Amino acid sequence: MKEERIWLSPPHMGGSELKYIKEAFDTNWISQFGNNIDHFENILEEYLGENSFVAALSSGTAAIHLALRLLNVEEGDFVICQSFTFVASVNPVLYLKAVPILVDSEPSTFNLCPNALEDAVKFCMQKGKKPKAIIAVSLYGMPFMVDEILDISRKYDIPLIEDSAEALGSKYNNQACGTFGDLSIISFNGNKIITTSGGGILISKSQITKNRVIYLATQAKENEDFYSHSELGYNYRISNISAGIGRGQMEVLEERIRARRENHLFYKELFECFDDLHLFSEPSAKFYSNYWLNVILIEGEYWDKKKMRSIFSENNIETRYLWKPMHLQALYKDCIFFGSNISGAFFDRGLCLPSGSNITENCKERITRALYDYRN
Repeated sequence: MKEERIWLSPPHMGGSELKYIKEAFDTNWISQFGNNIDHFENILEEYLGENSFVAALSSGTAAIHLALRLLNVEEGDFVICQSFTFVASVNPVLYLKAVPILVDSEPSTFNLCPNALEDAVKFCMQKGKKPKAIIAVSLYGMPFMVDEILDISRKYDIPLIEDSAEALGSKYNNQACGTFGDLSIISFNGNKIITTSGGGILISKSQITKNRVIYLATQAKENEDFYSHSELGYNYRISNISAGIGRGQMEVLEERIRARRENHLFYKELFECFDDLHLFSEPSAKFYSNYWLNVILIEGEYWDKKKMRSIFSENNIETRYLWKPMHLQALYKDCIFFGSNISGAFFDRGLCLPSGSNITENCKERITRALYDYRN
């Protein structure tokens, strides 16, 4: 009999989610209004701290789109984007017919390279068009180089959009990811550290901005007795049912972070004896990662990522290649790119390993056995 599949990062319910879903049904508030939404936003604001104001939305992608709208990004404007990321970090730039300027990663965090970022800013300035925004990602839960990126953002007075889609629970200098940007986003997609099935948040620094986000996310309906609209809005608000799932998930967030970090310790011990397999880890004590996904980089000629993935697959274990950088994607191949293709090398050599918070000891034994079967 084939053993049960070990998934990369499956949803992990805590048990109380049904209580809040039932509350939505009992009160008949099942769409984009209801107590679950208010409570979910309040819980997140308290968790994040740093004077955060949270608007709950239908996705992290929607949050990035609205962040760009808030910064008045328009057709032809430059927006600097991290190349090594999921496509949803960059696509909203195209929604607005703006121009993505792609920037490479640095090796310690896999995230935005400060030197290449400043080169990109100077290029834009020489073209007479200061970038409207910088989008910096905390990839796989690892915070980007916050001090260096913020210095550049402030030096050139360019707003920072912090894409912490994968980094709820991660910290830099003991400050929560999602609180460094002028505007920040977090995703609650089904594979994230906690989920609302589909959803996300946009985090701002004022109640006025939060109100503006909610207004745009609910079709920009004005406060009239009839349907009155003077600007373009969107159907981006989270549902009261999804927010109920989020309320339950927030009750177990710290357990989920602890479990994912324990997974990292398992992989650290597993790979200690392999000189040619390198586990992506925190570069210094300033960085605290939720280790949403554990990533290895494969060196030398003995290992091959395709064959390794095939071996895991034969053992019914899901793995995944790293994000293919945007500058290597057909959709973005004509965009200007700054860097030395460090992110491309990561894509060539990297593999994401099962990292769910519900991985059992038996699962870890199977992962270990599959790896040693490959080696032998």
